[in-house]
Amino acid sequence: MFSALKQAIKPRRSAHELQANVLAGLTVGIIALPLSMALAIATGVPPQHGLYTAIIAGIVIALSGGSSVNVSGPTAAFVVILLPIVHQFGLGGLLVSGMLAGFILLAMGLLRLGTFIELIPYPVTVGFTAGIGVVIGFLQIKDFLGLDITQDNGHFIQKVGSIFSALPSLRWQEALIASVTLGVLLLWPKAKSRIPGHLVALLAGACLAWLLTRHLPGFSVATIGSRFHYLVDGVQAAGIPSALPVFTLPWQLPDAQGRPIGMSFDLIRQLAAPALAIAILGALESLLCAVVADGMSGAKHDSDDELIGQGIGNIVVPFFGGIPATAALARTAANIRAGGSMPLASVVHALFIVIAMLLIADLLAYIPMASMAALLIIVAWNMSDAKLFMQTLKTAPRDDVAILLICFGLTVLFDMTLAVGVGLGMAAILFIRKSIDLTESRPVHDH
Repeated sequence: MFSALKQAIKPRRSAHELQANVLAGLTVGIIALPLSMALAIATGVPPQHGLYTAIIAGIVIALSGGSSVNVSGPTAAFVVILLPIVHQFGLGGLLVSGMLAGFILLAMGLLRLGTFIELIPYPVTVGFTAGIGVVIGFLQIKDFLGLDITQDNGHFIQKVGSIFSALPSLRWQEALIASVTLGVLLLWPKAKSRIPGHLVALLAGACLAWLLTRHLPGFSVATIGSRFHYLVDGVQAAGIPSALPVFTLPWQLPDAQGRPIGMSFDLIRQLAAPALAIAILGALESLLCAVVADGMSGAKHDSDDELIGQGIGNIVVPFFGGIPATAALARTAANIRAGGSMPLASVVHALFIVIAMLLIADLLAYIPMASMAALLIIVAWNMSDAKLFMQTLKTAPRDDVAILLICFGLTVLFDMTLAVGVGLGMAAILFIRKSIDLTESRPVHDH
């Protein structure tokens, strides 16, 4: 337990190694700052809750988990599960469900289920992630085009129908800013610069929107400052608060009707299935991230310790306003490429976000919602991994293709909780079937 913390306090760390991890943490912090806000917005909560998640989870999970290089925080994988929870139970219900998921993850780690979870077949995980990517991408069309959609609840088909019905309300101002941001995101990698592309893209979108708003009569776009507000001493302010996260009991936060959600057995019963889905998906994401990180860094993670760390982090995070968290592959990969090799990098990334919240919260309010939508579309595209999805369809055995399509279809068309349950059931059946086939293929020796 706490193998990452043991790695962090390992003696005889060189000054060069410490410096490399501090610089890696700063690099990841620059990446995580806008992403954390964008993912919170996609989940249906104000952007500061994504920042709170990156701060608390970035420190707690890094020091209590089983990987020395994983960087945890809000991730795109959770959006499809969390958005319906917010619609039905509000912010309070979301944080309570995250806390319950933390206890489930902690139990998984203590029961040493890490190795079992890593054995889940790739068609299941590819189907989940591709489906999540498709849903997230479609959900961004509203802000990308500035559509006037008053009701965005319901299943995927209903949401797509609402988007098409709202196309006459398209605002060219929003579409222009979104297109410029998306163009920079697509073209910037060709410059081979060490500056993160999404930082440049958001700056370009925000600066263009600011200039056109000032100099072009009638030009306006929705921004974080115009969309989100918070209270300071009873006075409403725009954007995100320039303050640290404070300790709050999750069940005292509002439900979908704005009243404190409270804590009851009935609420726990209603949130049990979503919490289980969060825990399973979080376990899959964190362990998959750890495996990829091992291949990139040459390190070795402890899967059970990683689940314990994810559990502790998700139990603690809701008490500071944070949404469910897990290891994020994009941030972890950036950490390793920048020289990160120990939990210090994740801690520094969290402290960078703290400093940014305290110093530039007012500037973050100028980021256009259309630019955030463009960023999330790129995140969704990268997450869906269309190349791997198509390759699996073409080359995988028929059973694997069927599982892939079923998990993908359930994720997109129905409910992520259902998709997780069915996917795990199919994974278990496939595992048992392969075990039986392996047993039957072994030669029988007479004695």
